[in-house]
Amino acid sequence: MDFTSLILALVIVCCFCQCLSSGNDTITPGQFIRDPHTLTSANSAFKLGFFSPQNSSNRYLGIWYLSDSNVIWVANRNQPLKKSSSGTVQISEDGNLVVLDSNKRAVWSTNLTHNIATNSTAKLLETGNLVLLDDASGQTTWESFRHPCHALVPKMKFGSNQKTGEKIRITSWRSASDPSVGYYSTTLEHPNTPEMFFWLNETRPYHRSGPWNSQIFIGSTEMSPGYLSGWNIMNDVDDETVYLSYTLPNQSYFGIMTLNPHGQIVCSWWFNEKLVKRMVMQRTSCDLYGYCGAFGSCSMQDSPICSCLNGYKPKNVEEWNRKNWTSGCVRSEPLQCGEHTNGSKVSKDGFLRLENIKVPDFVRRLDYLKDECRAQCLESCSCVAYAYDSGIGCMVWSGDLIDIQKFASGGVDLYIRVPPSELEKLADKRKHRKFIIPVGVTIGTITLVGCVYLSWKWTTKPTGNVYSLRQRMNRDHNEVKLHDQLPLFSFEELVNATNNFHSANELGKGGFGSVYKGQLKDGHEIAVKRLSKTSGQGLEECMNEVLVISKLQHRNLVRLLGCCIKKKENMLVYEYMPNKSLDVILFDPVKKKDLDWPKRFNIIEGISRGLLYLHRDSRLKIIHRDLKVSNILLDGELNPKISDFGMARIFGGNDIQTNTRRVVGTFGYMPPEYAFRGLVSEKLDVFSFGVLLLEIISGRKISSYYDHDQSMSLLGFAWKLWNEKDIQSVIDPEISNPNHVNDIERCIHIGLLCLQNLATERPIMATVVSMLNSEIVNLPRPSHPAFVDRQIVSSAESSRQNHRTQSINNVTVTDMQGR
Repeated sequence: MDFTSLILALVIVCCFCQCLSSGNDTITPGQFIRDPHTLTSANSAFKLGFFSPQNSSNRYLGIWYLSDSNVIWVANRNQPLKKSSSGTVQISEDGNLVVLDSNKRAVWSTNLTHNIATNSTAKLLETGNLVLLDDASGQTTWESFRHPCHALVPKMKFGSNQKTGEKIRITSWRSASDPSVGYYSTTLEHPNTPEMFFWLNETRPYHRSGPWNSQIFIGSTEMSPGYLSGWNIMNDVDDETVYLSYTLPNQSYFGIMTLNPHGQIVCSWWFNEKLVKRMVMQRTSCDLYGYCGAFGSCSMQDSPICSCLNGYKPKNVEEWNRKNWTSGCVRSEPLQCGEHTNGSKVSKDGFLRLENIKVPDFVRRLDYLKDECRAQCLESCSCVAYAYDSGIGCMVWSGDLIDIQKFASGGVDLYIRVPPSELEKLADKRKHRKFIIPVGVTIGTITLVGCVYLSWKWTTKPTGNVYSLRQRMNRDHNEVKLHDQLPLFSFEELVNATNNFHSANELGKGGFGSVYKGQLKDGHEIAVKRLSKTSGQGLEECMNEVLVISKLQHRNLVRLLGCCIKKKENMLVYEYMPNKSLDVILFDPVKKKDLDWPKRFNIIEGISRGLLYLHRDSRLKIIHRDLKVSNILLDGELNPKISDFGMARIFGGNDIQTNTRRVVGTFGYMPPEYAFRGLVSEKLDVFSFGVLLLEIISGRKISSYYDHDQSMSLLGFAWKLWNEKDIQSVIDPEISNPNHVNDIERCIHIGLLCLQNLATERPIMATVVSMLNSEIVNLPRPSHPAFVDRQIVSSAESSRQNHRTQSINNVTVTDMQGR
């Protein structure tokens, strides 16, 4: 080798070493990283390098956790490099960290102009924070955590400076393939009562979390204390900064909270570097900022969802009736402010309590106890409401009350100020109620005795001689005023809507009658359940369904619109579900292709939320008793609605378990304690939910059997493969995607916990929902499930054959005696 060749080789080696040195966690002056090389943190969890988003050829410098599908920060988000341009990141001559294109043109820089050392070092820390250090002093002159992109990660300080007004803003990507600054952002506002605000185009609020109470944001019911474990609001007195920060419980866990291009919060959790859950925080109309206007309250449990607060009326009645509620409400009568004497009568303003409320915006915090809080608000003529939370203290409001939401559970009590006239109206109602209650009890007792007698008379009559639905309801003391609770449709109206119950409009047929699609004169589509005229048993269950479902309102429960009663014609009218029932799509080899994993998980979550509402959050505690895939209806967006409440059982407030001599339900979905002993508890529905989980994930019916001798049920098949760590064989090939396998395995795990043989070992639905949302990260190991083989299920069937002939999955059992 000649001298020239030797020198050239040494130069190449030196340059190569300069680039290779970037494989450590630092970049020093003279070193660089060139695409596709990366910088790796000391714990190997984070990398700094160039990446391309999905469906994009542009290149960006970013930091990611484990893989570039988990990007937490982007440098040149608004100035991408073309794929043909090889990017480089290095320390510039003035000490800034810069990204250069192939022409050595800077497309991004830390852009420090003062207090900058020309001898700087860039380092990727084990937290994922990229810092620029002054080599002489060792001080940090710049850090990526102070300039976040779309993600909030542990150790990052997300907050605002009270002195300078500077705020750290997290901003969404423009789209999944474009990391440039998007339309949505979030900041931490109101340092005295910190809460997260979400903005559209940085100026228009579209959602807020409610104030922080040392455990949770009280206006975000999905953020339970378990979910927010590790999050805390800190106050840096020296820096005059209030910030939200997250501390990991231990090094085995890691979490990322991102703001996606649709303005939704996405939470992802890892355990031992394995993704265990990714959850999208869904928003409803009531979550939108100020949806019902000033002095309006929004509740997804009510219809319409907007209403004026007590003592207020719509500001624009015409717009309000059009369901344009943004103009809000105004007082019906002005406040009095202070005591007024009229003869011997002294009157003054007072307060009405609203429960389970997301408190309004523009709160002012005072250092008073609860009783003092009320007194202080009453003394100030400008104070229109107050609330007290043990984690926040006294909160008061003046001016408009904006962005109020009523929850099914959670929130706080809000006390709104009203004039004496409103208090007098309330007092009159209470007096009226005191009179009504004893009269009602007397009438109810007489009615109940009559019901018992008529029921006995009815059960002794031939099956074909049935009472009308109107007679059955009018004699039930729970439905004295049917017209007030449920609209009545005329028979002629439903005949016209269904084209005289034409067979072309028949959606399905069951033991108690047929269901037809219909269209009312106003174009509204409906589903009509027409009860068979000879089905006495079906009439009773039809009446039970009316009594139950007319009291329930939830987005994941089918909505009963009304009924029709004419002689022997008894019909129920429901909202129409264009995608019919889940089994129609799930078990169809062609249609099931439309059910990818995100859609299936949305269905699973929706069913769980509906059951939780029935068991815990509704006015009544309801056990469904016949939860199965054909009783899950799907709307136009494939959102699930639990239907068919004919078998439902209403529990008293403190009841946990009861016995029944009439076992109803569908084989395969019934747990052993119910099928054999007639024990009814919420664990019955939990078991059925576990079966549903396996059916949704596997795409197979519970009535299917497996193994070489056809002796194993779907439950046993899943249990066997779970223990053999071959869970992939359970998963429907249509959703067998490596990106989702961890989420699917977790759902199977939850399903097996719901299917455990002993009811006491099964979780309640509140726990199941927390597991699905990964509020509970570590799941216990499930024990042996019930009914794992065909012989056990067959024995359950054969023990009932003297009563009625059934199939395993398609027919609901309605006349069995519990042992």
